[in-house]
Amino acid sequence: MHLSEATWTDIRDATTDLAVLPVGSTEQHGPHAPLGVDWLTAEAIAEAGVDRYADTHGEKPLVGPTIPVGVAEEHRDFDGTLWVSPDTFRSYVGETVASLASHGFERVVIVNGHGGNVDALNEVCARLTRDGDAYAVQYTWFDAVDFASLGHGGPAETAVMRHLHPELVREDRTDTAAEGAADSWGEWVSGTNLAVDSSSFTESGAVGDPREGDADLGEELFEKAAAALVELLDAVERRSLA
Repeated sequence: MHLSEATWTDIRDATTDLAVLPVGSTEQHGPHAPLGVDWLTAEAIAEAGVDRYADTHGEKPLVGPTIPVGVAEEHRDFDGTLWVSPDTFRSYVGETVASLASHGFERVVIVNGHGGNVDALNEVCARLTRDGDAYAVQYTWFDAVDFASLGHGGPAETAVMRHLHPELVREDRTDTAAEGAADSWGEWVSGTNLAVDSSSFTESGAVGDPREGDADLGEELFEKAAAALVELLDAVERRSLA
């Protein structure tokens, strides 16, 4: 059940206390991939996960509306990138989850598609849980799949876009993206990243070669992510909140 498509009486009569809240970012992913990669991916994985969960458990968890802007100031030099501060993000996500819990959805999995959100989400989930507002955990899809070269707008993210939304990938720009890409994220010395903004180490905005990730790889990563989410939803649903 999608919150945005339900009526208030549908929500009142729901028997599940489990919800997922997709969050992502609107930020550059190179000249070839759309600005919405992170939230589009999080939303699709959330929907696939609850569908698969319902296949074995019956009722679907609630799917909340996707939060499309996150902590992404590191991409500020690339046009179209939107961002909010970590404080604003924590408050917005936290209050959204608390409002879900006020209507009986006391178990919430935040399905995240952006690495820059992770620290803030860990903090807000811990605070919600400790304060008793809700039992909340964050799930970042690329941390749940076995793929060594995630990059940024690189093989993995571009592959998932080729699987989910091939019409949004500008295939004629992948050579440009690859030529101006960085090999890894940041500028590392003695275990310390000296870079603040991504524009200091990647000319095109990409990290990794997007030409190396085809739609088949994207489907494989997507299916692994959805399966991992089902496993997590099952664990959250069975967890005692006493």
